[in-house]
Amino acid sequence: MNYLLKTEPTVYSFSDLIEDGETLWDGVTNPAAVKHLREMKPGDGLVIYHTGDEKRAVGAAKVVSVEVGDPKFPRVRIKAGKAFARPTSLAEIKENKLFADSALVRQGRLSVVPLTEEQWRFLSRD
Repeated sequence: MNYLLKTEPTVYSFSDLIEDGETLWDGVTNPAAVKHLREMKPGDGLVIYHTGDEKRAVGAAKVVSVEVGDPKFPRVRIKAGKAFARPTSLAEIKENKLFADSALVRQGRLSVVPLTEEQWRFLSRD
């Protein structure tokens, strides 16, 4: 399975993840987003998406581990992958029929969004 994680780049950017190598992705409180975090498995692919002024998918990461000791606050350790040579803007995403039914488009404030294999390939293309 693959997912998209949204982050405000002024708080924690993909560059910060690259520098850190790994980080703990926690602090998510939206029930739908928390559900997606609990469903993650080690090895799942991640797209890191910058919110705010950027609004674009900027890089890849992988799930390292998932701790669900407290189901309301799962803690997911992620490992940095590569920055995308060509980040994909929200406008491009909305124009693509692959995302017509995606929570990324339908639920704009959702911070963790599952991706189909086709959506993953489109966003992570180089």
